[in-house]
Amino acid sequence: MAALAFVFTSVLVALVCIVDGHPLKLVPDYYASTCPEAEAIVRAVVEKAVIREARNAASLLRLHFHDCFVNGCDGSVLLDDTPTFTGEKMAAPNNGSIRALDVVDEIKAELESHCHGVVSCADVLAIAARDSVVVSGGPFYEVLLGRRDSLTASQAAANNSIPPPTSNITGLISSFRAVGLSVLDLVVLSGAHTIGRARCTNVVQRLYNQSGTFRADPTIEDDFLGYLVELCPQRGNPNTLANLDFVSPIYFDNHYFRNLQYFKGLLNSDEVLFTTSKETKELVNLFSDNKEAFFKHFPDSMIRMGNISPLTGDRGEVRFNCRYTNSGQ
Repeated sequence: MAALAFVFTSVLVALVCIVDGHPLKLVPDYYASTCPEAEAIVRAVVEKAVIREARNAASLLRLHFHDCFVNGCDGSVLLDDTPTFTGEKMAAPNNGSIRALDVVDEIKAELESHCHGVVSCADVLAIAARDSVVVSGGPFYEVLLGRRDSLTASQAAANNSIPPPTSNITGLISSFRAVGLSVLDLVVLSGAHTIGRARCTNVVQRLYNQSGTFRADPTIEDDFLGYLVELCPQRGNPNTLANLDFVSPIYFDNHYFRNLQYFKGLLNSDEVLFTTSKETKELVNLFSDNKEAFFKHFPDSMIRMGNISPLTGDRGEVRFNCRYTNSGQ
C-alpha cells in the first residue's frame, strides 16, 4: 500500500506545472465546494446505465480514450456537427462505433439540475470511465478533475491520432508516444478490452484479403479462427458484434491477456502485443499471471491518459450541453 501511495503522490506532483502561461493542476477534490455531489451523481447514472446494458461500461470507457487522444482530454469528441461545424463523431475511428452518448447526456442533465454550469463534459467522461471500470469489477482510483471543455473539435486529428484496430506494434507505440504515453501504458490501457465488443468490420482484414479470398492471419488459433469465420463471413453484416474478451466479456479482469497468450485476441491491435514485440509480450505475460499487477498499474495509466493536454484556467468553457458549445456552434 505504501508503494501505491508513493506512485499516486508522484503522479499528483507531476501534474502541477505551467502550460501556455496557465496553471495546470488537476485535483481529486476540484468540485468539493462547488458541486460536492458531482461524483455521486455520475456514479448513480453509470450504474443504472450498465444495469440497463452491460456494454455501456466499455462504451463510456472508450469515449474517454477517444477524447483524450485527439488534442487532449477536452470533451471534443462529444460535439455534434452543425451546418457550420464538423466535429469528430464522423471520423473513421468514431463513425458508427462510439456509443453511450445518451448516457453522457443523462449524466450532464442531472449535473446541470444540481450544479448549473459547474462540471465540465471532459470531467464527466473521466469520472464515468472510472465508474465503468469499478462497476464491472475493476479497481477504484481517484479521478483528477478540473478540465474544461473545448470550443472546437477536429475530424482530421481524430482520423490521424486514434490508433485503428488494424494497427501493428510500431504504429501503436508511435500513437501512444505521440501523446506522452509509454509502452507500459499501451499494454495496460489495451487491457480495457477485457470488456466490450467490436464489429466484424474491424476483424475481417484478419480473415480475408481485399478480393474477399480467405486468408487467415496465422496468429489466430484454429478453433478461434473457425468461430470468427462463422461470425464474420465474407459477405456478412459488418456490424455484427464479437466480444473482445470471449471468456468474461462483462467483467473487468485479466482474461484479455490470457486470451492473447493462446492467440485468441480479437483485433490485430490486440494480438500484436503478444506476437511481435518482446517488451509488450513480457508485459502481457505479467498481467496474465498476475491480476493484481494489472489492477495496480491500470489506475496510474488512466491518470496519465486523463492528463493529456487538459484545458484549465480560463481556456475553453464548461458546456451546459455536451453536444454543443455554449454559443450554440
